[in-house]
Amino acid sequence: MEKISVNKEIKVALAGNPNSGKTSIFNALTGAHQRVANFPGVTVEKRTGRRRYNGYNFQFVDLPGTYNLSAFSPDEKVARDFIINENPDLIINVIDSGSLERGLYLTMQLIEMGVDVVIDLNMWDEAKESGLEIDTQKLALLLGAPVVKTIGNRGQGIDGLLDAAVGLVENKDKGHRHPPVTYGPKLDDIVADLSQEISSCGSCRACRNPRWVAVRMLEGDKDIEGEILTHNRNRARVRSRLGQSIKHIRTTTKNDPEFALTEGRYGYVAGVVREVVKRPTSDRMQLSVYIDNLLTHRFWGYPIFLLLMWLIFQATFKIGAYPMDWINAGASWLQAEIGSLIPAGIISDLLINGVLGGVGAVAVFLPNIVILFLGIALLEDSGYMARAAFLMDRLMHYLGLHGKSFIPLLMGFGCNVPAIMATRTLESRRDRILTVMLIPMMSCSARLPVYVLFAGAFFGAHAGNAIFSLYLFGVAAAILMARLLQKTLLRTAETPFVMELPPYRWPTWKSIVIHMWERTRIYLNKMGGVILIASVILWGLGNFPVKKEFSQDYDAQIAQYSSQNTPEAKAEINRLQILKSSEKLEYSLIGRLGHATLPAVQPLGFTWEMGISIITGFVAKEVVVSTMGVLYHLGDETSTLIKTL
Repeated sequence: MEKISVNKEIKVALAGNPNSGKTSIFNALTGAHQRVANFPGVTVEKRTGRRRYNGYNFQFVDLPGTYNLSAFSPDEKVARDFIINENPDLIINVIDSGSLERGLYLTMQLIEMGVDVVIDLNMWDEAKESGLEIDTQKLALLLGAPVVKTIGNRGQGIDGLLDAAVGLVENKDKGHRHPPVTYGPKLDDIVADLSQEISSCGSCRACRNPRWVAVRMLEGDKDIEGEILTHNRNRARVRSRLGQSIKHIRTTTKNDPEFALTEGRYGYVAGVVREVVKRPTSDRMQLSVYIDNLLTHRFWGYPIFLLLMWLIFQATFKIGAYPMDWINAGASWLQAEIGSLIPAGIISDLLINGVLGGVGAVAVFLPNIVILFLGIALLEDSGYMARAAFLMDRLMHYLGLHGKSFIPLLMGFGCNVPAIMATRTLESRRDRILTVMLIPMMSCSARLPVYVLFAGAFFGAHAGNAIFSLYLFGVAAAILMARLLQKTLLRTAETPFVMELPPYRWPTWKSIVIHMWERTRIYLNKMGGVILIASVILWGLGNFPVKKEFSQDYDAQIAQYSSQNTPEAKAEINRLQILKSSEKLEYSLIGRLGHATLPAVQPLGFTWEMGISIITGFVAKEVVVSTMGVLYHLGDETSTLIKTL
């Protein structure tokens, strides 16, 4: 390969197993704020980022985390199709240094495809702490690819990774080659014969890498087989050779070709690992094993999980109460300042009661959202969420689901949209459909402000327990729905469950902040977008048409009591203001619409204001609170809502 000119763009794809730290490497390479979580299934779509380094413009593509490229699940297909169709200049294969054997299985598939690979041994610090010794020079020699050691969450080794990428593209790495993966004498001969038959056609598709095509056809890849048998000019001979090869493998190995080739590939990987890895002589049980014995215990694991969830919801309400008061006080001060600076009128009323009354009623719950996300981020990044998924496997099977479905369902407590996107990691189409149908049962963060408002109004000091019960009620509803669907519409067989349990890690503050910000940003965007617009519209509907005649002269009575500086006079003024505002609202468009909803909501004990709030909740759940904030601008602060309720 000839040397490229300066400023040429280099397209690099990042591939690796879940929990290998691939997204951390992507963040360090690009500076992008991507979510990092310590469980499989986070990256379900490729993400791009850019960086300029030593005169080169790098474009990085973060492929979905996957254990292989068989394309049997959507995330595997996304990764494989990108490598085949987009032709990246090279692949950075991110491997957990402590799980080299597991990571190299994907490496072998990449090498078989004939792509240029840079091996990134990530989490090098953890491998050293566990006593592992890896001969990186020998590993590079055996694989024919440069090997770089990195610590992704600290940004260490990133420059070395970029230098290796530049060297590989410029062909400076003299040891670079594509060594064939050997499966043993019997299988190697069969693969060689089939690949020779494929390449004898001379078609462009077959010439890309006939050996890899032969392996994929033997493993039962119908997409590749269909493409070859459609475009290859020797399709009849290829079909005949394929049939003979499959029959021969089954006869000689007593196994299907896919199993035999997989076993051979693992054997090759095991041989490489034996050559380059020295393990510590002591075989003492690690601390994580002791912890797992407790956290995944068939009896104690469940109450521990519920206890952790209960603590998070208690902290959400108890600790969040302090910043809620601060935001309340700040909003009240800002409303008073605007009232003193802008003369009384439409503009002043719009800013005070429309914008601040609506958005402020929702903004006050921001601390609760942040604390909830903090708790979930700590559990995810520490590695506990994977244990929770493993623990819930039995329940998932009772619901007719794959054990991995627990992760998207749990993500639904944060936001239903990314949770539904995360179902793409499930191999079974039935599991994906059933999980998507259950996710709306999970109480997302948009419902939390509504829960906090009503729980604070009706349960006081026990609001945390009430909110926790609401979340449990959603889970119970999901269980009933799943059982019903399993017995009726979705009755196909469920798939087996294999869940990786990553090692426990101390969460980094950078990861926690990124995690919280990504989820909180959705809430803030709604406050500045949907909720703001809805609040202004509601204010307009509540102020027009203007009522000029009232049932009594409220202004005169208020003026009369204003001269008296007594608690009784202040209470009477407040009562008169409430009555005047109520008449004004009932005369407005929003009042007329609200009274139209009374036949439907009155049997439930709701007022027409509550009926309007339910209707606006179809726009966004948080708008329920902002609607009530606008309609109940009868006193000051959100506490007025609670007292009114």
